[in-house]
Amino acid sequence: MIDWDDVRYFLAAARGGSVRAAAKSLGVNHATVLRRIAQLEERLGAQMFERLPSGYRLTAAGEEVLEFANQMEASSHQLETRVFGRDQSVRGLLRVTLPPFLGTHLLMPDIAEFARLHPDIEMELVSTGEVVNLTNREADVAIRMVADRKTLPLNLHALKGPNLLAGIYMSRERLAAWRAGASDPIRPIVLSNQALPAWAAEGEVRATGIPFRTPDADAQIAAARQGIGMTRLPCFVGDADDLLARVPGIDVKSPATIWLLTHGETRKTKRVRLFTEFVSHRLATYAPLLAGRSISHG
Repeated sequence: MIDWDDVRYFLAAARGGSVRAAAKSLGVNHATVLRRIAQLEERLGAQMFERLPSGYRLTAAGEEVLEFANQMEASSHQLETRVFGRDQSVRGLLRVTLPPFLGTHLLMPDIAEFARLHPDIEMELVSTGEVVNLTNREADVAIRMVADRKTLPLNLHALKGPNLLAGIYMSRERLAAWRAGASDPIRPIVLSNQALPAWAAEGEVRATGIPFRTPDADAQIAAARQGIGMTRLPCFVGDADDLLARVPGIDVKSPATIWLLTHGETRKTKRVRLFTEFVSHRLATYAPLLAGRSISHG
């Protein structure tokens, strides 16, 4: 069976008139072109070129192969254009994975607007902070809060978004009661799998007692609203909640950067490009909010 890659090297040499020209046009070295042409000649049992001082000249067999090679190239281009063109329509399934905080508390109005603008795109949201395999098409786009860029897989295309800051929050009523002298213990509220945090003893208000553990972000926020204690939240969540206030004496910190991740081939499709461009623009407008400088969500 003839390898189309070998035929490409043959075509480049036939058109360029030399191995050097073929290597330059294909972005490979001289030896690679020679090896590929030799493989094709061995497969067909015929010599494709005469090696002359002035360059390469096609043999009679080479002339015959050239005709079919041109047809193969045209068919290959037609196939690529047809398949790629079909995927350039703004329709089909678009899977997006993102952490619950970003979906519920920041980007859902924007995702809803994108869905209204493109009614033929079937949106599927996977609300998780876990790594989803983009290469295996478990998702088309992953929006991630990443603390260290070096942890991003090298085979993914990464579009950098704004930095994300976090602060320590508690119920406004509970903070007012503490300022009035209430002595009830203020417990640290943490997710189920987290250790006792260092911030519990950093601010003017000290978290004491046994940690209050919650299964997810929404329960974490609800527990803080109920005055159980204080907890660490992204600024865009805590600052936007009228029932919560920042605990005084603890600086906001930058735990992560938002990244939009796509796979090399998938990102070329029109629906993926439209979505990543749309969300990237929206994230840029939210940069002050994400950095802890509160703005309205609009």
